[in-house]
Amino acid sequence: MTELLTAAQMRAIETAAIESGEVTGLELMERAGRGVVDAIFEEWPELAKTSHIAVVLCGPGNNGGDGFVVARLLKEWGWEVEVFLYGDADKLPPDARVNYERWMALGEVQDLIAETFPHLSEVHFDLVCDALFGTGLVRPIEADAAKVLRQIRLAIWPYERSLRPTERFVSIDIPTALCSDSGEVLEGAMGPLAHFRADLTVSFHCAKLGHHLNFGPELSGKLVVKSIGLTNRLISRREAVRDVNNASGAVHEKETWHHKYTHGHALILSGPSGKGGAARLSARGALRIGAGLVTVAPTPGALQENAARLDAIMLSPVGDAQTLQAVLADERLNALCLGPGLGVDRARDLVPVALAVKRATVLDADALTAFKDDPSALFDMLHENCVLTPHAGEFARLFPDIAEKLNAPATKGPAYSKVDATREAAARAGCVVLFKGPDTVIAAPDGACSINSAAYERSAPWLATAGSGDVLAGFITGLLARGVAPLQAAETGAWLHVECALEFGPGLIAEDLPEQLPSVFRKLGV
Repeated sequence: MTELLTAAQMRAIETAAIESGEVTGLELMERAGRGVVDAIFEEWPELAKTSHIAVVLCGPGNNGGDGFVVARLLKEWGWEVEVFLYGDADKLPPDARVNYERWMALGEVQDLIAETFPHLSEVHFDLVCDALFGTGLVRPIEADAAKVLRQIRLAIWPYERSLRPTERFVSIDIPTALCSDSGEVLEGAMGPLAHFRADLTVSFHCAKLGHHLNFGPELSGKLVVKSIGLTNRLISRREAVRDVNNASGAVHEKETWHHKYTHGHALILSGPSGKGGAARLSARGALRIGAGLVTVAPTPGALQENAARLDAIMLSPVGDAQTLQAVLADERLNALCLGPGLGVDRARDLVPVALAVKRATVLDADALTAFKDDPSALFDMLHENCVLTPHAGEFARLFPDIAEKLNAPATKGPAYSKVDATREAAARAGCVVLFKGPDTVIAAPDGACSINSAAYERSAPWLATAGSGDVLAGFITGLLARGVAPLQAAETGAWLHVECALEFGPGLIAEDLPEQLPSVFRKLGV
C-alpha cells in the first residue's frame, strides 16, 4: 500500500527536507515545474513536436511559483505563453518571487482580476495550466476571483468542450477550488461553479486524499504523480491514510495438508421466504474467497427455497434468538454475517445474540438499520472483531451528527472529509468501519485508515448494481473465517471486490462478482 497525504503532511515533508539541507525550496519548485512539463508531453506527445499556445494561471503562493516555472520551460521550448497572476507580485513567497522574476525576463504577466477572459472563448489555445491555489487553499474564494474562475470554467467546461476538442486543461497538484484533504468543492462567493475540471492533474511525491475522495477523481481527470526527489518519511499509524492497491498478502494459498475447518466456517444469517437472495450472494462470496465451510441460516419457512438454490453451501434454520444461541454453541462457526436480507425486526432479535459470543462479525444492511433509533444500543454490544459496512444512508442512520458535518457545504480548507468521518465513526463504534462508495474508506478505532478508490484506471461504475454490497459483506466474512484480522479483511475484501468488477467489465450483476475470484487469484499467483 502507498500513503495518501493531507496538505499539511505534504508541507511538513517538504519543510523537513529543506531544513535538513537535503534540498532547497527553489530546487523543489524547479523539479515540480519540470515534472508538469514532462507529464504534459508524456500524455500528449504531439505537443512536444512543435510550438503551441499556452495560458498559465498563477496564484499568490508556491503553486503559482510552479506555474512560473512551467511557463518559462514552455517558452524555452518555443511555445507562445500568456501568464496571468492573481494577487500582488510583491507579496509572493520568496521562491515563487524568484521564478516570477525569471519569467519576467522572458515575457509579461497580466492581472487575472483585470481580465474578463473573453478571448478564452474566442481565441484558440492548446493548453491552460492551472497554478492558482493547489493544495494551499484554506479560505473561501473571494468574490472577484470567483467571478473570473467561473468565467474560465464556463468558457472551457463543460458546455464548449465538444466544440474545442484540441484544448487541454492541466492542474498543478489539484484543480483549483477542490479541497486537497476532502475532495470537496469549496464554495466561494459565486457558488460551486468557481472550480476547474482538468484533463490532467500532476501532483508530487504522493497523491493527496482529495484526489481519491468525493469529487476528486471527477475533477482531476487523469492523475499523474511525479517524484521531486523527496525522501519518504513515514507518518504515524494514527495519522497515515493508505491507498489500498493490492491484496496485502491477506489471501494465502491453501496448503495440501489443510482441511476445510482449517479455513473457517462462516455463518450467514438470512431472512424469511422470498428475502433470501442477499444472504445467498453473501454466502457465495464467502465460499469463493476461501472459507472452508459456509452455512446460511434462514427462517424455517425459507429452508426449502434456499435448498433449491444452494449446493456447496449448507443450511441451518434459525427461527428465533434461542435457536441461534444453540447454533452458535458450535465454536467452529468462527465468522458471522448479519444484515443482507435479514429483516429489521429479525435483526433486532438476532444481532444481540450474535455479538454476545464475540466471534468475528460483519454487520451490514438491516443489521445496521435496525438500530437507527438508538445507535448507542448497538455500539454498547460491538467488540473489536466486528466490521460495520454502511453505505451513505446507513452511515447517516447510525452516525447522524457525523454525517451532518460531512454533508455540510465546504467553504474553506481543509474541509471535513470522509476520512475524518469514518475515523470518528470507528472510534465511537469501537470497531472497524467500512464506509462504502467509489471512495470506500476503511478505519479502525485506533485511527488506522485506508481508502479503496474505484477511480481513474480502477473506475468500475458497474459496481453500482443491486446485491453488490451483499457480495462485499460475504468477501469480508470469508476472510474473517480464514483468520484475517478485521481491518485487513475489510481492506482486502474491498480491493478484491473492485478487481472482480474490473475482471468482468460492463454488464456486471452481483452474481458475477464471486465467479471472477478464481481468475483474479490466478493473476495474483494464489
